[in-house]
Amino acid sequence: MNIAIDGPAGAGKSTIARRVAKEKGYIYVDTGAMYRAIGLYFMNEGVDAENAAAVLEALAAIQVEIKYEAGEQQVYLNGKNVSKKIRQEAVGNMASKVATKQAVRDKLLDLQRNLAATQDVVMDGRDIGTFVLPNAELKIYLTASVDTRADRRYKELVEKHMPADLEESVISRQEIIRICTGRLHRLRRRRMRIIWILPRLRLTKLWQRSFAGFHSRKRIGDLHL
Repeated sequence: MNIAIDGPAGAGKSTIARRVAKEKGYIYVDTGAMYRAIGLYFMNEGVDAENAAAVLEALAAIQVEIKYEAGEQQVYLNGKNVSKKIRQEAVGNMASKVATKQAVRDKLLDLQRNLAATQDVVMDGRDIGTFVLPNAELKIYLTASVDTRADRRYKELVEKHMPADLEESVISRQEIIRICTGRLHRLRRRRMRIIWILPRLRLTKLWQRSFAGFHSRKRIGDLHL
């Protein structure tokens, strides 16, 4: 059984994915963490993400692994556990840049699909239901306003005692929206089985409704909350 959860950063994808995975006893796969691992490598090694040759050379030297220790996903970059380091805001910004590169996406695609082929998974990220797992039994789309997403991300960093800048978070989210055209955004949403639009919905209530959708396994169309 595969459950795909899509949506922009800060919409609550990881929170919902973890809860559903725990409730059903499935493996939770945070694909964003994989891109963050590559972003961390690019930062540490000074790789220019806009230089195609440099990107290919760097990818050849990168090995990203997902392991599960004490029931939690751990991300390894070239043999080192980087699960905490990749949560820094600067790494997240770099991950957003590298995620737009086809070579990076191709490198991680096989790893993501192999996990889904051998395990019952709840996978969240970008283009999961439309590209990575197009045949997933349940697809959910989550979104929220730019300010709401930036605020959630800011609070997450503060709770983890990491450097946090609310204004920077808002700017970075707006830049991501600028890159994603409205036409492509609408196309992806139409292909989703279940779509959640979240201007003010609390995550606890969202989880309850998402889980209800899991039990029904039926197309309910666009749901504006």
